[in-house]
Amino acid sequence: MITRKTIDQIALMRRAGSVVAEMHEACTRAAKPGATTLDVDSAAREVLDRRGARSNFLNYHGFPAVVCTSPNEVIVHGIPSETVVLEEGDILSIDCGAIIEGWHGDAAITVPIGDIDDESKQLIDVTRSCLEDAIEEIVVGNRLGDIGHAVESRALAAGFSVVREYVGHGIGTAMHEEPQVANYGPPGRGMKVREGHVLAIEPMINVGTQETQTLADGWTVVTSDGKRSAHFEHTIACTEHGPEVLTLPG
Repeated sequence: MITRKTIDQIALMRRAGSVVAEMHEACTRAAKPGATTLDVDSAAREVLDRRGARSNFLNYHGFPAVVCTSPNEVIVHGIPSETVVLEEGDILSIDCGAIIEGWHGDAAITVPIGDIDDESKQLIDVTRSCLEDAIEEIVVGNRLGDIGHAVESRALAAGFSVVREYVGHGIGTAMHEEPQVANYGPPGRGMKVREGHVLAIEPMINVGTQETQTLADGWTVVTSDGKRSAHFEHTIACTEHGPEVLTLPG
C-alpha cells in the first residue's frame, strides 16, 4: 500500500531527517585518514543518543550497526569494523537513518578521505547531481519513470553506470515502504507522484560496470570489477509547492 503523509506527519519526518543530517556531519568529521569505519559508526551513535532518536538500521534484518560504511568499491551495506582503516585517497559512502516518534528519515552521502584523484571527485560530483536532478522530478503529476530517467541520463552522460539491483523506496512509519523507485528507465512511465508521497531517492553510481557482487558476510555489496562506487540519498516529500528535502540540517 502506498501511503500519503499529512502535513503533521511530514513535520515529524522532518525532525527525523534533521537527526540524519546531523549524523552525516558527525560521520564526515570522523572519516579521516587513520580512522576506522567503526569510529564513523560511533560518531553516529553519539548523535542518536544526544537527540533521543533510534536507529532504523541497527538490527534491521540483523544488520549489526547504525551506519552502512562503504569504502571505494563497496557500493552499499558495508559493515563498520575496527579493522577497516581509512586511508588518504579513499572515498567512503555513509548511509544511515533515524526514527523520531515512529517516523523515519534515511539519507546517504559519499565523502573524500583527504585528497582524492580526479576520477573519484567526478564520481562524487556526478552522483550528487544525479540525486539533485531526481529531486526536481518529484512534483505532482510526474511519474516514477521521470525520476529514474533523470538519474540514468546524468550518469550515462558522464560515462558512468547505474546500479540496478538496489533502488529507492517509499518511507514513513517503516524505513522501506512502497513504491520502489528505480534509478533508471524511460520517462513518463510508472506510478504518478501525488502530494503527500514521501520517497527516499538513492542513486548508486559506478565508475565501471553496473554489475555487483555480495560478499560472504551476506551484506557487503561490491562492484564486480573492483572499481569505485558512490551513493547519495535524501528523503523527499512531494508537496503542493514542489519537492521538500526532509533530511537537511534542522
